[in-house]
Amino acid sequence: MKKPLEFYRNQITIQTKKLKNTKKQLALSSTIRLVIFVLMVAGVFFGYPNTQLIMISLGVGIVAFIVMVTRHSNLTYIKNKLEKLIQINQLELDVFEGDVSKLDSGKEFIDASHPYSHDIDLFGEQSFFQYANRTTTFAGKKELVNILNANEIDHINKKQEAIKNIAELPEWRQEFSAIASLTDIKVSISVIQKWLQNYSPFVPKIMKILPYVISGISMVMLILLFAEIITFNNFLIWFFIGLGITGTQLKKINKLYSNSNQIKDTFEQYYKLVDKIETANFKSTLLQEKQQLVISETEKASQTLKQFAGILNAFDQRNNMLFGVLANGLLLWDIRQCYRIEQWIKVNNTKIVQWFEVIAFFDAYNSLGNFTFNHPSYIYPKIVSDNITIKATGLGHPMLNTDKRVDNDIIIDNEQFFIITGANMAGKSTFLRTVALQIVMSNIGLPICAASCEYRPIKLISSMRTADSLSDDASYFFSELTQLKKIVTALENDTYFIILDEILKGTNSKDKATGSRKFVEKLVAAKATGIIATHDLSLCEITSTLSQVENRFFDAQIVNDELYFDYKFKDGICQNMNASFLLEKMGIV
Repeated sequence: MKKPLEFYRNQITIQTKKLKNTKKQLALSSTIRLVIFVLMVAGVFFGYPNTQLIMISLGVGIVAFIVMVTRHSNLTYIKNKLEKLIQINQLELDVFEGDVSKLDSGKEFIDASHPYSHDIDLFGEQSFFQYANRTTTFAGKKELVNILNANEIDHINKKQEAIKNIAELPEWRQEFSAIASLTDIKVSISVIQKWLQNYSPFVPKIMKILPYVISGISMVMLILLFAEIITFNNFLIWFFIGLGITGTQLKKINKLYSNSNQIKDTFEQYYKLVDKIETANFKSTLLQEKQQLVISETEKASQTLKQFAGILNAFDQRNNMLFGVLANGLLLWDIRQCYRIEQWIKVNNTKIVQWFEVIAFFDAYNSLGNFTFNHPSYIYPKIVSDNITIKATGLGHPMLNTDKRVDNDIIIDNEQFFIITGANMAGKSTFLRTVALQIVMSNIGLPICAASCEYRPIKLISSMRTADSLSDDASYFFSELTQLKKIVTALENDTYFIILDEILKGTNSKDKATGSRKFVEKLVAAKATGIIATHDLSLCEITSTLSQVENRFFDAQIVNDELYFDYKFKDGICQNMNASFLLEKMGIV
């Protein structure tokens, strides 16, 4: 696999060179357009009063000008995409430097009622989501959130294969993201789907052929006018007949235009994204399955979406007053486009949901692939089915600085429970979140921050950060009891890895000790697997009566009148606490 930093720097060099050449082509294109316009005006000026010469000058000039406008538009799109690709690569370099300020925190997805996401800082500032998310569509972002929150343990090997595959396609991923980033989507996908599914057609069936008849007659009238067989007044009468036909449906046309204009950019973006999916050479089964959802034997979704984008763009030409008036008088332009829109919706509205879901899937998996690409030293857990739940060496938290991070080993069997004691700031809570995040990442199919790992898939549930909207201890205690009740109820229906951090904090120490012991006994009786961190050393005595429970600890040492932490996960019970030392050290007592 390519080295991430080297890849990003090389891409910036390559795209910058391409951008420079594209800007030169744009400057030349602008000059050619100006020359064409000047020649067209000169042809009209010097051709007057010769009507044929004026019409030839205008006809040739307009066609040449339209060709150059189209070419200029294409070059502008290429320029914008190159600039976006440079931004994408620079962003990754910034993230490697520790700057995540330009990344979306996903704070709107913080949910204190979720089984684990709030406890392990899955969303919010400096969260795993902010660190990993590179989605470029709102639907893709929501899909990534769903993946992180799903708590599913099925088909992990299949998901690992898919993430590994898409991680190996950095250029493809960046092209996909750049294309998606170039469009400012005004309407959500759900709103578009609802509009398409509930749309009521209004264009009469006769309009299937009438615009073509009117257009044919208009062409004949133009030829007759050019040959001076009919007068301009005769031609003008025919022109107003066309405008009158369009005017009979103007109110409904305007309403359809208002709606279609809001979704035009979405389909312009999505057909290009689907085309990227269709033309990719995926190796993983999951990616191929998703790819096939936009490819059928008779059509490609990209072509169908492109067709609709083309219709919407053609409809949008009515905004050009000169073209709009002429085209509606001579070609029944608006009615023709409305009919095409209605026919497309009739045939394809049921397929849209599936196509949009595929785009959201690949947008979300791009983020997972990007995370994997950025961490080539991470390893995929070996999925096992024996008595081991987690057997990891060198397990670390992916959000911590690699130079300062202390990795640990852990072996915890099925239906085994650890009680972790330790001094303040010794690393208990960080370790709990490390284990929790390892479970979440493993279930998603991501590689994890470890030297090695054997993992028996299991769902996660935790109680580490109780939310409390009131200020008194009773309300806090009740909130905590509610969360513990959810854990007990969940265990009645499925198997979970339980992570608890200092439970029953809202009551007195004696009551807390008794309650904590009974709760651990309850979990062991339910054959649960997990970890509980506590400052209450009396809870450690439970190991004498319950063989499934073992004691582990993090400690602190005082060296040369300074507090020292090694952050290592050890067997046994912590004997060194630091609260009194810190109170004296800080001059509080």
